[in-house]
This record gives sequence, structure tokens and C-alpha cells, in this order.
Amino acid sequence: MDKPTPKKRTAVKNQKSIYEAIANFQYEVPILYKKSEGYGYKYTDLAEIMRVITPILKKHDLFVMQPLAGTGLKTIVCHWPTKETLEEFTEIPQDIALAKMNPFQAQGAGISYWRRYALSSFFGLVSDKDIDMAGKAEPQKPSLTNEKFEHALDAISNGKYTVEELKANFKLSTNQLKKLA
Repeated sequence: MDKPTPKKRTAVKNQKSIYEAIANFQYEVPILYKKSEGYGYKYTDLAEIMRVITPILKKHDLFVMQPLAGTGLKTIVCHWPTKETLEEFTEIPQDIALAKMNPFQAQGAGISYWRRYALSSFFGLVSDKDIDMAGKAEPQKPSLTNEKFEHALDAISNGKYTVEELKANFKLSTNQLKKLA
């Protein structure tokens, strides 16, 4: 029985790699002007980023996908002619509470936020003002494990601690805030 002969893959002359395509994209993409405002700063929203970069991605035979994966977000960039892909994963913080938003709205806002920043980071986009800690950053409050939270509840019920002190000193999860209410 004759062995099948392997097919030779012939390289296409002048075919760019994904890295060359991304480099050419970066040379062409403009600085994205900040049109949206939130929490004391200006930024470029996701719709504007996509409006600007999509035609430039297409010109360089690139496309991007951002599927949710578990508790995070994948950013996958594909170079159509070579089928090469590059992929990054961003963990999306869970249990975030935002003022005047139900948990689903807060999660949706977080997904849009991380999609915007993942694209900006991946492609080197300039889409918001880099304040390099020049702003007034609040120190991060520590979180409480459920066990420590239960101890704090005991201290509150015994009059040794107050709800106000607990909220002022610790970052509480949505479930912990519900228990306090």
C-alpha cells in the first residue's frame, strides 16, 4: 500500500504576520478623544473605540473578539489571512456594588469597563488621561472574610463596634451589605 504523500505548505509571498498587521494598525490608529465623563474624569467609551478601530482593523486583516470566560474576559485578536491569533485574559472583579445600579447593571458596567481597558492595553490605544496617581486616590479598604465579618457582627450586637465604623473601615461585599441591612 502506498503511503500518502504529505502536502507541502507553500508560503504566500509578502503575507504579513499578525505582529506586522498589529504594528501597521498601531501606526495608523489615532489618539481617541475623550467624549464621555464619569466620576470626575473623561474617557472614551467602548462604542467610540470600536467605531474608530474597526475600519483600521479591517484594513489590516485583523478582527477582535471579547467573549466572557468564567469570571473573566478573553480578548482574542485574529489575523484573517494567516489564521494566527493572540489572546489575553482579564479577570473581572466580582461582587461589585455601584451606586444606583442593581447587581446586573453593575456587572454589565464592569464588563464594558474591562472590555475598553483590555482593548486599549492590547493595542496600545490612548483612550483616557493617564493621571499617574496625580489624582486624589483613596486608599483601598481591606475586605473582610465571612468569618471576620461574623465576628464584626457579634461586636456590633455587643455594642463594641458600630455599623458606621464597619462601613468606614472595610470594603464590604454585596452579601455582607445585605446582612447589615
